[in-house]
Amino acid sequence: MTGKPLGEEGLAFHPMAQFEITPLFGDGDISWYTPTNVTKWMGLSVLALVGLLVIGTRGRAIVPSRMQSVGELMYGFIYKMVEDIAGKDGVKYFPYIMTLFSFILFSNVLGLLPMSYTPTTHIAVTAVLAMLVFTFVTVLGFVKNGASFLGLFWVSSAPMVLRPVLAIIELISYFVRPVSHSIRLAGNIMAGHAVVKVFAAFAAVTIMSPLSIAAITAVYGLELLVAFIQAYVFTILTCVYLKDALHPNH
Repeated sequence: MTGKPLGEEGLAFHPMAQFEITPLFGDGDISWYTPTNVTKWMGLSVLALVGLLVIGTRGRAIVPSRMQSVGELMYGFIYKMVEDIAGKDGVKYFPYIMTLFSFILFSNVLGLLPMSYTPTTHIAVTAVLAMLVFTFVTVLGFVKNGASFLGLFWVSSAPMVLRPVLAIIELISYFVRPVSHSIRLAGNIMAGHAVVKVFAAFAAVTIMSPLSIAAITAVYGLELLVAFIQAYVFTILTCVYLKDALHPNH
């Protein structure tokens, strides 16, 4: 025992340090208007999205390029999802859902680059996305259905004595939606990044580096899959909530 702190021996690592928010300019306090690493990578995600869906498809060739093929594949995939879940009435809201899916997907994928930051690991980002969805579908539900939107919470198929209790449960579960919607996305992405960081730290300081590198490669491939899955899950839940707003009695 040398008595040295663990950090001086090179064995200390902090897998959660990668999620710290830092200002882009200087080292001062962070305010709501301060450009940060989160701001930068959200901007890069938007630019990548514009590059694929706008610039990459501007030619609209009969024989599509690779970028046009990817854009058309994403378009068809999300369009069919919205149509299948929310119905024909939900198709008019396809642009919003497509934008939501694309932003989350690009944020997740770009966050796998070395020295990057994943905005969807930040609960404030995912909470804003979830609250936008919650507010949108709630307002839409009342605009489209009026007071009959409250029928979403009244389980008419249940025995009368249970309906008030079920209505309270349904109401609570409805207001919990943005919480679960945001935490699910941020938690899954954050957990995967932390695991990659842990294996990377072991690869740097232990004699089991080849095994750690193999584990990193496997986890990294899994994280790439999770990036798509979490964007899909967030979007499909949005479509389900949209269906409830358009057809609360079904």
